[in-house]
Order: sequence, then structure tokens, then C-alpha cells
Amino acid sequence: MSIRFAFRSGSAVIALAVAGLVQPAHAQDEGAETGFTDDDPIIVTGTRRTDRTVADSTVPIDVLTSEALLNQGTTETNRLLNNLVPSFNFPQPSLTDGTDSLRPATLRGLAPDQVLVLVNGKRRHISSLLNLNGSVGRGSAGVDMNTIPPLAIERIEVLRDGAASQYGSDAIAGVINIQLKKSEGGRAQATYGKYITTMEDVAQVASVAPTLTASASENPVITFTGEDRKRRDGDTITIASNFGVPVGDTAYVNVTAEYKDRDPTNRSGPDIRRNYAGLGDPRETTFNRYAHRFGDGKSEDFNLFLNAGTDLGEAFEVYTFGSYGKRKGNGAGFYRRSLDARNTDFANGGTPFYPDGFLPLINSDIEDIAGTLGVRGEASGWNLDFSVGYGSNRLDYRITNTWNASLGGNVSPTEFDAGGLRAGQTAVNFDAQRSIDLGIGETSLALGGEWRNENYKIRPGELGSYVAGPFSAAPFNAAPGAQVFPGFSPTTAVDVSRDSFAAYVELDTDLTDRFNVQVAGRYEHFSDFGDTINGKIAARFEPVDGLALRGSASTGFRAPGMAQQFFSTTSTNNVGGQLIEIGTFPVSSPIAIALGSQPLEPEESVNLSAGVVFNMVDGLNITVDYYNIELSDRIVLTENLTGADVVALLQAANVAGSSARFFINGIDTRTEGLDIVGSYRLPDVAGGRLTLNAGYNINDTTITDRRIFSGFTADRLFARQESFRLTDGQPSNKLNLGLTWEREPFGISLNANRFGSVFLPDGVTTATVNGLPASATNPQIRNDINVAKGDAPGDITLSPKWVVDLEVRFNPLEQVQLAVGANNLLDEYPDRLPFGTVGGVNFGLNNSFLPYSSQSPFGFSGRFLYARVSVDF
Repeated sequence: MSIRFAFRSGSAVIALAVAGLVQPAHAQDEGAETGFTDDDPIIVTGTRRTDRTVADSTVPIDVLTSEALLNQGTTETNRLLNNLVPSFNFPQPSLTDGTDSLRPATLRGLAPDQVLVLVNGKRRHISSLLNLNGSVGRGSAGVDMNTIPPLAIERIEVLRDGAASQYGSDAIAGVINIQLKKSEGGRAQATYGKYITTMEDVAQVASVAPTLTASASENPVITFTGEDRKRRDGDTITIASNFGVPVGDTAYVNVTAEYKDRDPTNRSGPDIRRNYAGLGDPRETTFNRYAHRFGDGKSEDFNLFLNAGTDLGEAFEVYTFGSYGKRKGNGAGFYRRSLDARNTDFANGGTPFYPDGFLPLINSDIEDIAGTLGVRGEASGWNLDFSVGYGSNRLDYRITNTWNASLGGNVSPTEFDAGGLRAGQTAVNFDAQRSIDLGIGETSLALGGEWRNENYKIRPGELGSYVAGPFSAAPFNAAPGAQVFPGFSPTTAVDVSRDSFAAYVELDTDLTDRFNVQVAGRYEHFSDFGDTINGKIAARFEPVDGLALRGSASTGFRAPGMAQQFFSTTSTNNVGGQLIEIGTFPVSSPIAIALGSQPLEPEESVNLSAGVVFNMVDGLNITVDYYNIELSDRIVLTENLTGADVVALLQAANVAGSSARFFINGIDTRTEGLDIVGSYRLPDVAGGRLTLNAGYNINDTTITDRRIFSGFTADRLFARQESFRLTDGQPSNKLNLGLTWEREPFGISLNANRFGSVFLPDGVTTATVNGLPASATNPQIRNDINVAKGDAPGDITLSPKWVVDLEVRFNPLEQVQLAVGANNLLDEYPDRLPFGTVGGVNFGLNNSFLPYSSQSPFGFSGRFLYARVSVDF
């Protein structure tokens, strides 16, 4: 249980220095604009007691207010959480297919599917998208929280502790519970902003000289202006309204509607490679060197939320809440140059199909629907709650500005319906809670059960989107299917379901006025893998007023995702600078079985935590919490298995194929970390109220064991790049600092986030390993897990960065507020990636036009300026 990570760049010193100015997960006024609440609100996450406050909680819980979410420039819930919760991470990757439109988020450095998301205390359905291509959270499917408008949220409770014994699968890293508004009145607001930025270390082209030979290896001579590239793009308008109305004396209806339109951004650098095959082609001098599109895609969203209820007699209430979301996203693929083989039209003599090359586009049409109906109330001393909920996420792909080269230019369309994905969930819950007398202090007994059905579907695309045409055979060898994203074929179509049954019991008792103990246990049965039993014990002891010790120990699990078991497709991936076709197969497929796959088992965890709560000084609140999460049988996606030994295994099983990847229970991991969170409130500073907030997280994940089967070494199954993406691909530490000053009619919010270093393992070199030449038995450095971090020639570490946000508010009238602000005020960018030969390492030329890493924890879009007008009614 020793903490083995290092404190980098003085971050821990900074965090401890500001600890007197920071706020615990509970320490801020209910109506304050930054961070968390401190009026000791009753919490509904982490316990089923009806009188437990944040200050009394046995485990760390952040409570984010509505004002904290609304007084920022961004209107994406995930980005807001990234700004407010130190252990929350939300990178914004690009060139990752559907992930460009449905981006994953993480808590405590674990996977997106290892945090449970609730809405009004009920499990939210996951998205249908399986993240596959080079992003944090590779191989997982998470909840799309960006379908939830910030204006619909009353508060967010973030439980930073394992809670599978209370809530079931996925609650390994913690629980995010989003409470919807149900109050009367409302607000309408409109926000407009755009990026006004200068790309750090990205050159602006002045002129291009024509090529002198027909050699594909000769690139044009480019002259630069000497200035960094300026961008003015990403115009975003968000119009939203929330209103709550009473219906008679006993009912309420609260509705939120939001429309958001975001233009794409482009942070590509100049493509310094030649684009045309011919000698001295004059088009080379006028070709747009920024033809790639690297950044946020075009997105148009509409989201509608309803939260309503009415009394049913004197003791019960009928309630319902639900949502409808529609998103049309547009992300770009990898630009195909005029001379690229994938642009060669063999049906017309090998001429380029698109004379100047082409940028294929992945259009995502996402529909998200959810609804819950329930009744709750009191009977015979029991607080009862019965509910039925359904949720689904549908994602359809349309690929445009592309073609199927294997069909030839005389036949192939230029846009395709590539099929789609479906994920659905139905849940029936019964919960009962009451106070009981054990002859000691206040004691709560809770018990209940859940039945859940999960469904997963793949819808095939049209024939041309996946078919292998006549030019797929030798000697042409053209790639089949729609380029950038081949459609789902009928052989990949699935429609599968599973059921689970669960029962839990929870006991929460005050042994004395200063000592509280919580015990919980849960049994769950899944139709596809069987039973699991998990338990938790947590305690809080307050030896003196204002100083408390707390800790917990629990076991947890995460059921294998439906997509992880049944997803199947072939796609084009950028691997080491080369575009190759990759096949992903379900574990039950003949190809995967021939290569050693086995039915997936649940991930299992052991969570330990210990913390201190300090609030002995008026206005000052501090919490410090250590956590240790041991995860076994973690589900990961294998590397792309290719080579003579793979072909031999497939031939021995009489299965056609030459490469594959699939999911395995491949590794065990340990995640350790420390959270320091707090606040200091000053009631009278310059005639106004000042609140200082901060939160600090340091996180370290290590792989403690690896699986080996079918003769494949650990290098082949889960190699160096993906290993380090999992362990070091997110910030090693993160510091949030915040200042809010309010004096009517003015308000100011200043927030600064320091994102720690991120490690990017070598993905380019083919140097020798331990003095031996690279070979099938001694892989390239990029696939050698035995090469330590920083020891491979092409290793890169992104340095820590500060991102500062500022907002100024003014109320010209009591119910009208005007605000202007800047996200990333100082126009900070992640480190520019090297290209060409640097330090004796040839990084290739792709980073010339892909200048920043998609693993940057704050994205790479630059300064965003905005204005907002709000009207309360």
C-alpha cells in the first residue's frame, strides 16, 4: 500500500501550500458560483440514509452546484467536470472515428466504463460507441454525459470511492450522480463564443516551390513566414432554457431544452509532403498545405430533459424524468493525397480518383432516449421506491467525400450508409429504507433489488460500404469498403441481450456521536457469466470537533461490456504512420478462438481508502484522501496480431484470415492516488464575498500482471504503446485553483488548472532492442514492454501546463445577467510534437500536420472567447 509515484514539478508543494485556501468536497455555499456546497446538504449518493450530510460522509463526495456549472464558457458537461473535479479527465481527441463526436471521460485514471453514472439516483445507460482508435479509454464504452444540459442540473454528486456493493457493475472508480432541477421559475440564456488563437510552434506557409523530380521521396521546398499560424474558428452558439411550473398544489414539472451549434476547428500544421506524383506539377505550389482537419468536428445538438412528479395520496409520490437527445456530428479522417495508393483508380488506368486528393468525412447521427417512471413514499416506517427505466443510444454512420477503391471509379459511390450501433438498457429497481433501533445511535437499514436487461445491436451498412470489389485482388490489392470507415457487413450484424438480477443490503449506524460505521453487501447474477458477491465497510471517527478520520475497504466488479463481447468490424487505422486495415472480432468468432480467445469474465477490484477532514477554523475546510484500487482480470483489446505464426494458427483451425484483434481479460493493475480538496471563505473583501477553492489529485497506475496464451508473448498481446497509454496516458497530477468574488451587481470568477505530465511512448523507431535486431521474437521498440519509460529513442513526455479561465459578470437588472469571459485566457497549447529527424530519431512527417497529441488533457484548441446573456423568470 505504499505510494510509489513521484511528485513532479513541485506540484505537491504547490498543493500543500494552498491547502489552507482550498475546499473539501462539501465546502461551499449552496448558492456560490465555484465548485462545491458547504451548507452541509443532504446527500443521496454513497448512502441510503435520509439524513446524511456531506460533512458526515464516510467517503469523499464532491457536490457541484448549478451555479458552478453555469458560470463558465463551455456548455459541455464533461468539460465542466474537467475544470472542477481534480481526478476527472476529459481529453478531446481527433481523427478517432466516432469518438470525435462522442468523447470519453475518466475518473481517477481508470477507464470510462469503470465509473457509474446515475441520473436522479438511477443508472444511466451507456453509449453504443466502443472507443477503438488511439484515444484514452481505448476498448471501452462510457456514458455520454454531454447529452445532459448544464441548465437542467440542480447539482452533481461525485462519489470518489468504490461502490459496486451498493450500485452494482461499473462503480469501481466511483459514482457520478446528476440531480435534475425540479424547482419553480426558470432561466433562459444564450452563449456565443469562438476560438481566437495563435497555434504555438506551428508555422504559417509563405510559398511552395515546384518539385524537381518525379520521385515520391522528394518533397517540395516550403518557405515559411516566420510567424505562428493564427486561427479564428469553432464558432459556437448555445441557446437553452429551463423552466419549472407547479401543477396544482402537489405536482411539479421542470423542463430544459438546449440547442447547440458548433463549427469545426482545424489545428493542423502544414503538410510538407509532396501531394502530386508528376514532375514539376504546378498545382504543388498552390495546394492547401492545411488540407487536413485536426480538431473539433462540426456538431449540432438538441437536448430535451423532463423532471416531474405529483403526490399520490398523502404518503406517496409518482415521479418521472426522461430525456431526448439528437446530435449530428462530423469528424474528419486522414487526408489522402493525390498520389496515395488509396486514391488510385485502377478502372481508369491508375489515375487519381480525386485529382487533388480527398479528406474523407465521418458523419455521426446520434439519438439518445431515456425515461424513468416510479413511485416512492412511506409505509409502516419504510421509505419505499419502485421504478422502471429504459434508455437507449443509437449511432448511425454516413461516410462522405470518400470512395471504395476496390470497386473502381466507374462504379463506386462517393458517400455511403456505413451502418450503425445500438445499445439499450431496461432496469427495474426496488429500494426500501428505514431507521431501526439497535440500542446504540441512529441506525439506517436499506435493502433492495434490481433486474436489468441490456441489449446490443450492430446494423449493417449498404453493400458498397463494405464489399471487396474486383480490384481488391492481386495485383491491385485495393482496400475494400468505404475509405476511412468501411461499413458493417451482414456478417458483423448482431442483436444480443443479457439479464442480471441483484439484491443488496446496507447498514449505516452511529455507534456514538463521533463514530459512524457503514456496511454493505450485494449479490448479482448475470445470464452470461454467472454470480458475483461484493461487500464494503466504511467508517468515520471524529475525535474532536472539526477533525475527522475516515476510511473504507470494498470489493467491486465490472461486467464485460456487451460491445466488448460482440463488436466486430474492419477499419483503417494509422499505425506508426502507416494506414492499415484492422479487423476486430468478437471473442466467440472462429478467428479469435483459433488465436486463443476465451469468454470474458468480469473485472474485479479491491478498493482501499483513508482520509482526514479538517474544518476547525471558520470558513476553512480541507479534506485529504488516499486511495488504492487493485484491479484483476482487466479487459483490454489485444494488439493487431499479424505474422506467420498467426497465419499458421488460423490455418491449423481451418479458418481463413491473416490478422485479428479481440478483447481479453489481459492484465491486472494497481491505481494509487491522493486527493486534497478544500476552500476558504471570506465574507467581506472589498465589500463583497470572496471564496478561494482548490483541489489536487496525484494518480499512479501500474500493470502488475499480464496474461499469455497461444504462445503469444506479453509484447504481442498488449504491447508497449497501449500499456503506457493506460498507465501514463493521463495527467500524473492535476491542480485546480479557483477564486470567486461577488459584490452586486458584479461578479468575477478566476480559475486555473495545472495539468501534469503525460507520457507518449515511442511509436516510430525500429531500433534494436537490448543490442539485438528487431524481429518477430524480438519486436520493435514500440512493442517491447520491457523497455522502461523514457528509454526508447522516440519517447515523448508532454510537460505540465497551466490553463487559466476568467469570467466577469454584471447584472444591469435584477433578473438579467451579462457575462464575458475567456477559456484558456493565456492561449496555452500542449507541447508541439517533433517531426522529421530529431536527435537521431526519425519521427516521420505526420506530426508536421498533426502537431499536438490527442492525449492532451485540456485539448489543443487554444483560447476561446465568449459572451452570455441570461434572464431569470
